[in-house]
Amino acid sequence: MKQRKKGDVAILLDYAGDHKRLTFLGLGLSAVSMLMSLAPYICIWLAARDLIAVAPNWTAAHSVARYGWLAFAFAMGGIAIYFAGLMCTHLAAFRTAANIRKRGVAHMMQAPLGYFDANASGLIRGRLDAAAADTETLLAHNLADIVGTIVLFVAMLVLMFVFDWRMGAACVLAAVISVVAMFSMMGGKNAKIMAEYQAALDRISKAGTEYVRGIPVVKIFQQTVYSFKAFKEAIEEYSAKAEYWQSDVCRVPQSVNLTFTEGAFIFLVPAALFLAPGALAGGGFAGFVTNFAFYAVFSAIISTALARIMFATSGMMLAHTALGRIGQVMDAPTLRAPARPQMPRGNKVAFKDVSFAYDGADMPALSHVSFTVEPGQTVALVGPSGGGKTTAASLIPRFWDATSGAVEVGGVDVKQIDPHALMEQVAFVFQNSRLFKASILENVRAARPEATREQVLAALKAAQCQDILDKLPRGVDTRLGTEGTYLSGGEQQRVALARAILKDAPIVVLDEATAFADPENEALIQKAFAALTKGRTVIMIAHRLSTVVGADKIIVLREGRAVEQGTHEHLLAANGLYARMWADYNRAVQWKISSEKEAE
Repeated sequence: MKQRKKGDVAILLDYAGDHKRLTFLGLGLSAVSMLMSLAPYICIWLAARDLIAVAPNWTAAHSVARYGWLAFAFAMGGIAIYFAGLMCTHLAAFRTAANIRKRGVAHMMQAPLGYFDANASGLIRGRLDAAAADTETLLAHNLADIVGTIVLFVAMLVLMFVFDWRMGAACVLAAVISVVAMFSMMGGKNAKIMAEYQAALDRISKAGTEYVRGIPVVKIFQQTVYSFKAFKEAIEEYSAKAEYWQSDVCRVPQSVNLTFTEGAFIFLVPAALFLAPGALAGGGFAGFVTNFAFYAVFSAIISTALARIMFATSGMMLAHTALGRIGQVMDAPTLRAPARPQMPRGNKVAFKDVSFAYDGADMPALSHVSFTVEPGQTVALVGPSGGGKTTAASLIPRFWDATSGAVEVGGVDVKQIDPHALMEQVAFVFQNSRLFKASILENVRAARPEATREQVLAALKAAQCQDILDKLPRGVDTRLGTEGTYLSGGEQQRVALARAILKDAPIVVLDEATAFADPENEALIQKAFAALTKGRTVIMIAHRLSTVVGADKIIVLREGRAVEQGTHEHLLAANGLYARMWADYNRAVQWKISSEKEAE
């Protein structure tokens, strides 16, 4: 039997946990407060009835003051109960939003690291943090208003038809027209338009984050926002969606809604004029005037009640789209820990007929790749851009899981190794390593939190970072990213190398670690590599072929396939793709700018 899909409120109450009881209490208090809010209107009508009954001898109406004090007491009591209900719903809403964020972050901790390459941090933050905040309005205000308004409407309908059903129908007609206008604005296909609007908001958040990170490039080349086509298109799309929603979708229905809710009294006047002759002829004119006063008083409540429904419905739509965005985070793939994890036996890395394809890709990133890296060996992955080098390296620590075949570490499929144990086996150095806004000590110690200060300093020394420490005001305790303390790209890379050295993992993955380093930093990084790779199994990705000449084995990847394997000399003798790449590399290295005289 197909499981019934949960509604938005049920999903939010699941996130609320034990705090859902506060939500139910708040809803009950809201219903009571709405009933109490009717009492002052009844008291006003009772006072008007007594005054009409003794007109024009107004002093004979002795109960007017009592009705006035009762109206005041009910109004104050209703406000107090309403605020108590809002206190309960707000507490539940804040706890629910916190639970959503906690559960989302916990889920992200189980996602493969490759997921964060495909999903920008700005997009994830918008889906989780901002969307969780959007649910607060529904739980804190909208649900209470919906429940209270329903109770209010039921009570109003009963009261509207108690005295004169014809006048009551005239008042209700305005409410019906208003509700139809609201549902035409927020229901049906317009709910899809709201989802598209929120999707455009997600895209502009992602593009905005990428643009801010690319500001240095914009300033260097003196470009404008229009040089970032994706950001410009995201802005234009969001602007178009927002304008369409406000102008084409909401303008007419909202105008009709406001016209009839604020002017409900205009339906009552024609009904009264139609009924007045009969009341005069029957001698019940005083009762007719009293009834008219009752409906005139209660018609004012209609606009307030319908305004609550409108804002509550808007909150429901906002929460629905927010839950959809949260669901995208919660649906992120997770690394499955094996039921019976095995420990790797040694440092050998082996690819056995491995294939892998990214979600939505037409072609596989890797296709039937096989090679081995013996313990203590250094193996280089080279090849044209897009050949699958980084993808292959990312399968070793399970940034992604192979689609078919097996990636083994120590003779055990990585899928059968506990993810934490696997991470302890592998150290990484990427071409764009990032440091935390913390001290250098804390940045390096992130690799091994229990490490002593002396061990951190030894790792920094092995990574050739002494000159960095010497120039900083507080040495290893200098906090990065504050008070103008920043490191160059090459210096950041050396600190990242210190982190990898401190981790002391038996397998090291180097992904073009010298790509952005200047010649001086590159020389120091090469010295640090010697300390990092000594006695370890090393898989390195390189575009500068001069750095892989001494590798024990070179794997040449093209279009996801391993087309060549062997040492530098063996591959040159084979006169294949690697030999052509080596020739092109040497021509590029020897190229220089010559003067006109040299050209002649």
